[in-house]
Amino acid sequence: MGEFMKNKSEIILAIETSCDETSAAVIQDGNHILSNIVSSQIESHKRFGGVVPEIASRHHVEQMTLIIEEALKEAKVGWKDLSAIAVTEGPGLVGALLVGVHAAKAIAFAHQLPLIGVHHIAGHIYANQLVTELKFPLLALVVSGGHTELVYMETQGQFEIIGETRDDAVGEAYDKVARTLGLPYPGGPHIDRLASMATESIDLPRAWLEENSFDFSFSGLKSAVINVVHNEKQKGNEVNHESVARGFQESVIDVLVTKTRKATEAYPIKQLLLAGGVAANKGLRSALEMQFKNSKVELIIPPLHLCTDNAAMIGAAASIKYQQGQFSDFALNGNPGLDLEEQSIKNKRLS
Repeated sequence: MGEFMKNKSEIILAIETSCDETSAAVIQDGNHILSNIVSSQIESHKRFGGVVPEIASRHHVEQMTLIIEEALKEAKVGWKDLSAIAVTEGPGLVGALLVGVHAAKAIAFAHQLPLIGVHHIAGHIYANQLVTELKFPLLALVVSGGHTELVYMETQGQFEIIGETRDDAVGEAYDKVARTLGLPYPGGPHIDRLASMATESIDLPRAWLEENSFDFSFSGLKSAVINVVHNEKQKGNEVNHESVARGFQESVIDVLVTKTRKATEAYPIKQLLLAGGVAANKGLRSALEMQFKNSKVELIIPPLHLCTDNAAMIGAAASIKYQQGQFSDFALNGNPGLDLEEQSIKNKRLS
C-alpha cells in the first residue's frame, strides 16, 4: 500500500449506509469536500413512525451505484484519481451496513485501492475537521438517534468515552416524545420547532445521576412526558404541545450542557466539538454558544448539512487512518456493535 502514500493529493471516495441515508462523497486531503451526495429515505419510513431495516437495506441497494457515480461526476474525478475507498463499518443496521461495505470492497478490489473501515461516530466527530482544524486534546459531545456520548480525544484518532447514556439516546427520546404528542417521524425537528413557539414550559425532571458522573439518562424524562400527556387526557384537558415540547427540550439541554461544561473543566481541552444528528437542534446549538461564549475552550459546531449522516464525515475520519497506514482487508464486514474505543487501541499500537 506504500505507493498510495506518495500521491501529492489524497483523494478518498467514502460511502455511508449505516441507517436510512445512502451517501457517497469525495474528500481531498481530509478536509476539502469535492462532493457529498446524500439520498434520504425519510419519506419511505415516515408512515411507519421509524426506520424499517429491511426497507432501508433495499433502498441502499437501489441507490448505491447511482449515488457513487454522481459523487465522482460532481467531484470531477475518475477511479484512477482515487487514493482509497472508505466505508462505514459500524455501528448501525447490519443489513444497511452490508450494502455499503460490499460496494466498497468490490470497488477496492476492482481498482486495486486501499480499503478503510470507519466507525460511524468517529465520522460524526471528524465532520468538524471539514469546518476547521482540530486542536488536541479536545472533547466531543455526540448526540444522535442511537448515541449520546462525551468523547475525550487526547490526540489524533484516539477516543476515550468519559460519559454515555445508560438507557435512551437523546435522539431516541426525542422521537418517542414526538410520537406521544402525535408528531410525525423524525420527531427532533418538530419538538425543536414547537419548543421555540411556546410561551411557557411544563416543569420536567432532570436526571443528574451520581455526583461527578458524566453519564446521561433520558428514560425517566421520557416517562414523565408520557405521564403528563396521559394525565391531561384523562382529565379531559387539551394538551398544550408547545409547553410540553419546551419543558422536554429544556430538561434535555440543561443536562447536556451542564455535564459537558463540567467535563471541559475536568479535562485539559482546547476545543469542544458538537457532533451527530441532534447537533442540528437550534435550542442545543444556542445553549452551547451561550455557555461557552466567554470560555477559553473553542466551541465548534458543524453546519446543518454535516450534522446528519453523510459520507463526507466518513471520508474525513478515513483520512486519519490513511495517513497512519491503517487499512482494512477484504474480511471487512458490517459490524453493528463496533466499539469506538477499540478503534483508538489500534491507533496506539501504530504510534
